Amino acid sequence: MKLATWNVNSLKVRLPHVLAWLAENPVDVLCLQELKMDHPVFPLAEIEAAGYRAVWYGQKTYNGVAILTRAPLEGEAVVTGIPGFEDEQRRVIAATVNGVRVICAYVVNGEAVGSAKFEYKMAWLAALERYVAEELARHPALALLGDYNIAPEDRDVYDPEAWHEKVLCSTPERAAFQRLCALGLSDAFRLFNQEDKQYSWWDYRAMMFRRNLGLRIDHILITEALKARAAGCEIDRTPRKWERPSDHTPVVLTLSQ
Repeated sequence: MKLATWNVNSLKVRLPHVLAWLAENPVDVLCLQELKMDHPVFPLAEIEAAGYRAVWYGQKTYNGVAILTRAPLEGEAVVTGIPGFEDEQRRVIAATVNGVRVICAYVVNGEAVGSAKFEYKMAWLAALERYVAEELARHPALALLGDYNIAPEDRDVYDPEAWHEKVLCSTPERAAFQRLCALGLSDAFRLFNQEDKQYSWWDYRAMMFRRNLGLRIDHILITEALKARAAGCEIDRTPRKWERPSDHTPVVLTLSQ
C-alpha cells in the first residue's frame, strides 16, 4: 500500500500534473492540499477516469483539501474540518482506506511570528493535536499527511541561521510538531533518510529549486502499527522539474501488507 501527500498549489492549474504523476505512480492514496478550487467545480470526472475515487473539501481561491483513493472508503463517515474548532478555512479531511485512517491536513502558514495569522496557526495546531489524539483512540492504524508548514529541525532548512525563529522554523511551531509526534506518531521520512538537504518545497524565485535551497515542510506522520509496516518513504522531486510546477513536490510512503 502506498500513500502520498502533495500540495498542488491550485488543482485547476496542476490537474494535468496530478494525472500524469498518478499514471506513473499509481499510489493507493493521494492527499492533496491547496486545491484553490470551489467545492462544486472539483474535477471528479477526470479523477475517476484515472481510476480513482475522491472526497474533497474545496474553497474558492484559497485552501482546500482532497483524498484520492483507488479503493472504496470504509466504515466511518468522511470528516471535514477539525471537529469542535470553528474555522472558515477548509484545511482538513479524513477518511478510512484499506483499514488506515487517513487525515489530510493543510496547516496554516502563519505569515510571521507574532502576527495575528501566527496566533491563528498556533490555535489551529492545538485543535489539530486534540483531534488527532481523539482519532488515535479509535484508529491504531493512522496516517497524518499534508503540508505542515513546519520544518521540524535545522537540517530540514537550507539556511538555518537565516531562518532562525522565523515562521515555519520557530520554536513554538517546532514544539507543536513534536507534540503531535508525542501522541505516538513517527515522521515516516526520517525512519529511512537521515541526510541533510532533503526538501519538499522550494520558492519559485531565484532558482531556488535548481540550487536546492528549500525546506522540508510536507510530512507523513504514522502510528506504531503503521511504523511496523513501513517499507520506505521518499520525496519525489520529479514533478518540481515540470513546466509550471507546484512549489511543493510529493512525499510517498510505502507500507507492507
